[in-house]
Amino acid sequence: MFSFLKKQNFQNLKAYLPFETDIHSHILPGIDDGAKDIDASIYLINELIKLGVKQSIATPHIIGDLYRNNDITIGASLHLLQNELELRGIDFKVKAAAEYMLDFYFLDLLKNKIPLLTLKENYILTEFSYAERPQKVEDMLFSILTEGYQPILAHPERYSYFHSNVKYYHHLKELGFLLQLNLLSLTGYYGKGVAKVAQYLLKHDLVSFVASDLHHEKHIEGLNNPQSQQIFKEAFKQTKFNLGMIF
Repeated sequence: MFSFLKKQNFQNLKAYLPFETDIHSHILPGIDDGAKDIDASIYLINELIKLGVKQSIATPHIIGDLYRNNDITIGASLHLLQNELELRGIDFKVKAAAEYMLDFYFLDLLKNKIPLLTLKENYILTEFSYAERPQKVEDMLFSILTEGYQPILAHPERYSYFHSNVKYYHHLKELGFLLQLNLLSLTGYYGKGVAKVAQYLLKHDLVSFVASDLHHEKHIEGLNNPQSQQIFKEAFKQTKFNLGMIF
């Protein structure tokens, strides 16, 4: 029986990334704003391997007015990538779920009881818009939980409209969201404000998952940066999280 929430002490890991399974990435070819083609996918995977990652859950965007992906489009892209990995003899496991924007389209999927693509069991990866603070979060979450799903909120530290009231992050967790931190947020990649909130989330034990949210080569460069490496080592040196997705 695989454990979805597996405790790890990152101080003992040889690789500086605090996981061997990346639960949030955009490495499927040609399906969203991540890897543009199969060669880009393979490049990103090879770089992840160098960082100690052994397996990934690709989570392409599903956004009503931009990327209306579904199990068919995502499954086709996943199959293409898996075949290419096998053809090139690359030992790396990939499966797929999705990153759902909590928008009108998502609510329609939920209302019509369309099966959602889960990370494992009933866990789904969700996100808010960066541009506008979400409305009726409590009602939305109630609908998700009522349908039997456990939402993980991707990169909450990046929603700048919450920065002026960091106590709201406690509220989100109390409501039932599990929070997933982007590694690069800690480095200042997305700005000083995001880095400050990322540290706050860690300090107050609000983070349940850490992931790469990998899209492209610049993200790899950020993860590989020696300064980033030191930041990760310090951030996770004495911290235990319920992390890890095992296939």
